[in-house]
Amino acid sequence: MIPAGHAPFNGIYPATICPFDTTDAIDETALARHVAAMAGVPGCVGVLCNGHAGENFVLSRDEKRRVVEIVHETIGDRMIVISGINCENSLEAVQHARDATAAGADALMIFPANSWALSQDAAMAMTHHRMIIEAVDIPIALFQASVNSGRMAYTPEVLAQLAQLPRVVAVKEGSWETGAYEANRRLIKDVAPHVAVMASGDEHLFASYVLGSEGSFVSLASLIPETIVALDRAVCGSDLAAARRAHEVIYPLAKAIYGSPPGGRATARLKTCLKLLERLDDDRVRPPMGPLDAGEVNALSEALVAAGLL
Repeated sequence: MIPAGHAPFNGIYPATICPFDTTDAIDETALARHVAAMAGVPGCVGVLCNGHAGENFVLSRDEKRRVVEIVHETIGDRMIVISGINCENSLEAVQHARDATAAGADALMIFPANSWALSQDAAMAMTHHRMIIEAVDIPIALFQASVNSGRMAYTPEVLAQLAQLPRVVAVKEGSWETGAYEANRRLIKDVAPHVAVMASGDEHLFASYVLGSEGSFVSLASLIPETIVALDRAVCGSDLAAARRAHEVIYPLAKAIYGSPPGGRATARLKTCLKLLERLDDDRVRPPMGPLDAGEVNALSEALVAAGLL
């Protein structure tokens, strides 16, 4: 459901989780309830499903398609549905892109292959994206990875080329470092000013919004969507005091979920927070990720209390 008018993709997109039941199958009812909650928040214009928070790296092709179907059936008449495409094999990525489009995705986000952390060049990145873009006829979002992710993070030269590909409408800027964020935003606005640059480093949203942003694809918005929207609106309205108040809620939670090693446990922490808030019945994650220990659960509980949520 892409709205008409200027800059239709601007706004806040919670990156949604994928709940599982006791058999490790997708809990379809819980997923529908989770995404429906996002649709009830003014200022959230869409969702990103099948992202890292949605454990796209442990879902099968059929499961990813089913996730898009459920999200589309639940909120597709009210919100933009963006599906992540995360594959090592470009031929497989094309199949997943066609699946997501047929299942009701309004746009796709192309993730860099994990193997690129060790070896990636401009030709590989361009080939991967071009093959997907040529296979489907819907808008595309890019994913700029963290400065700590090796070669998965595109160089300025590669990012500039990708931003100018046909139908690219947005970039999830996840450098997780404000200096890199500003440099990449300036670069993209120079070579492709129509492309929305979406701040997505959870601890750094305040600073990134002040530098400039068209919104966010961010998993913390699946936990505190109203606060993320409030931060965005406060900065856009030059209300620094209100922005700082929102930041004081966001920052401790972001540090507790994303700022503590190992970073791979972020999704498990996010699910545990949702369970502690009684928004999710089962916080299990798929192997090889496992459950959090009691110490981590206590730390997350304390962070929620400090944020005034629990």
